[in-house]
Amino acid sequence: MPAWQPLLEWWFGTPGAGAPGATSATAVASQRSGLWFGKRDSQDAEARQRFGGQVEQALAGGLADWAQNADGWLALLLLLDQLPRMIHRDTPQAFAGDARAQALLAEGLAAGFERQLAPIRRVFAYLVFEHTEQLPAQDHAVARFESLLAGAAPDEQALFADYLDYAERHRQVIARFGRFPHRNAILARTSSAEELAYLQEPGSGF
Repeated sequence: MPAWQPLLEWWFGTPGAGAPGATSATAVASQRSGLWFGKRDSQDAEARQRFGGQVEQALAGGLADWAQNADGWLALLLLLDQLPRMIHRDTPQAFAGDARAQALLAEGLAAGFERQLAPIRRVFAYLVFEHTEQLPAQDHAVARFESLLAGAAPDEQALFADYLDYAERHRQVIARFGRFPHRNAILARTSSAEELAYLQEPGSGF
């Protein structure tokens, strides 16, 4: 078994879930969205216990050999982009893997890895774009999620429309502020009066 396989199975569910020709994206999302987008201490603790060592290796620049194929590349992106946000939630370390994830994303896209992944798995590559505080990357995120929606099966349209909506909302925030105001307190950045007002709005912290 490849070293990254347990992580992919934990993230996407049973073996093969989210793989081409396997369980539908809607079914996978209904099973795993609580893990992906929920904020639960128990889930953060499980991520830390099971994959914390690999996260720290990835943050230190290790596990580069994973990126030699599409599945390993995606797993390494998860270690750099998704899991630090769980393991190091509400600390600056939550974003420590972002720069490497962005570089790794560009390398994998150039290699054509995204075309080897089922759409529901591509979501977690494109979220690397969505997590950046750079407007061109946000533009890329919106374009990629538009493409996923355009190619979605009828029973998956609502799911991918929702992902596109989130991408558009992230882009709007970066276009308006040039950064994500909800990160300011964590990163010891001073919020402007406009940002403080925005942070009082429902959903401002995604």
